[in-house]
Amino acid sequence: MYNLIVETSTNLPHDVRRAIDQAIQKENAGTRAALSLATITQNIGMADDHVLPICQDTGMLTFEVKVPVGANQIEMKKHIHEAVKQATTDGKLRPNSVDSLTGENSGDNIGEGTPIIHFTQWEKDEIDVRLIMKGGGCENKNIQYSLPAEIEGLGRAGRDLDGIRKCILHSVYQAQGQGCSAGFIGVGIGGDRISSYALAKEQLFRKVDDVNPNEDLANLEDYVLEKANTLGIGTMGFGGEATLLGCKIGAGNRLPASFFVSVAYNCWAFRRLGVTLDAENGAIQSWLYKDGDKVTFAEEEVAATSEETIDEAPREVVLEAPITEEQIRELKVGDVAVINGIMHTGRDAIHHHLMENDAPIDLNGQVIYHCGPVMLKDGDGNWHVKAAGPTTSIREEPYQGDIMKKFGIRAVIGKGGMGPKTLNALGEHGGVYLNAIGGAAQYYADCIKGVEGVDLMEFGIPEAMWHLRVEGFRAIVTMDSHGNSLHKDVEKTSLERLSQYKERVY
Repeated sequence: MYNLIVETSTNLPHDVRRAIDQAIQKENAGTRAALSLATITQNIGMADDHVLPICQDTGMLTFEVKVPVGANQIEMKKHIHEAVKQATTDGKLRPNSVDSLTGENSGDNIGEGTPIIHFTQWEKDEIDVRLIMKGGGCENKNIQYSLPAEIEGLGRAGRDLDGIRKCILHSVYQAQGQGCSAGFIGVGIGGDRISSYALAKEQLFRKVDDVNPNEDLANLEDYVLEKANTLGIGTMGFGGEATLLGCKIGAGNRLPASFFVSVAYNCWAFRRLGVTLDAENGAIQSWLYKDGDKVTFAEEEVAATSEETIDEAPREVVLEAPITEEQIRELKVGDVAVINGIMHTGRDAIHHHLMENDAPIDLNGQVIYHCGPVMLKDGDGNWHVKAAGPTTSIREEPYQGDIMKKFGIRAVIGKGGMGPKTLNALGEHGGVYLNAIGGAAQYYADCIKGVEGVDLMEFGIPEAMWHLRVEGFRAIVTMDSHGNSLHKDVEKTSLERLSQYKERVY
């Protein structure tokens, strides 16, 4: 189980790699989307080479275990828990299990209901274990529809295949870049509210390149995959050709009064692997999702994706805190900011804390990074960053503008963009939002050259305020102090494109 956890966290399955490679071939070289894909592929290679987390967000570990009749499931659960604890201790997983009432982090990923383990008996004499690590950013973009319904941009959706089609297309639109697109979706039709979502997540265990045995659903999967990639949302929501990498749909019976369509959204960092085990001794017999070619993204291929240009190269601006308002006002959407010096992490707990309390340090002119890193302490008591990609920023929308003005913060780094309240504050105060590449935890960890300290550790490692010394940390200006927002523009354009699919096709 330890080997399965480490491999899932650090090494993307072959079918996912092939889907990402296909997206690279479709993307226009030199665009923001192509540059993002180049960063993603570089990150995949770094995680693989160094056996470190692809993404800093461990997510919710979900184990699906098929066992022979008579197997001791109680003992197996103990083994899984021990493996999860060890992987957390070794820095392969971030401590990610938090008490919902107190906010206390267990520190070892074990807690009430975590990890999720589902056992199923079968009549084979081997054990089949599959693990998916689904991060919080993409989990928050899951969505459930109850038909009939009025769907934004698509009109009325009835209780038929056409209504289902509208729900699924809308689910891709509403995710935008906040779920780390380009993504994968699993869809569950029918059941009750709980089983419908479970069926949707179950579809994510299918291979990306399999064919649905139900002809109607197979046609719908192909249709959604084709049309979703015309919406122009693109990688990270920057615009582009690759918005969806896979669509898998399952259907179950339902009550006459209910008709649910549930969508489980998964980011490009689709961490899902499996093993078959000897039922007598637990030894790994074979790995699942590793058939076919393993795409390794040669450096020359990545370079070609990132260096060819179809437009003028973006302007690069070097920033080092403390940053002045004048420096910020010069930045425009599309510029690339290169951060050197000190930045400070801050997520949900920090933002909530700062609304009512003083900051532990002077934040005037400083940079806040929406990040919950994977950290390890060495034998001398020094902290080291093992993974440090951005978290989804929209969660901080209720706080961000007020906190920037209260403390004089000039730049915020995250992923997926923020809303109108933050955009207004950027204009009033003189601030900027910088979009880093979601899931690129090794790429950004490599830019961090030292840990200068930490405050508010009572919130746990992911939520503490880490003070990091960085060099060459690149992020794209997607919201500036002049009222411009790339996220707002892409959302508007993609809604217009979504609306062209109102017509009934089934």
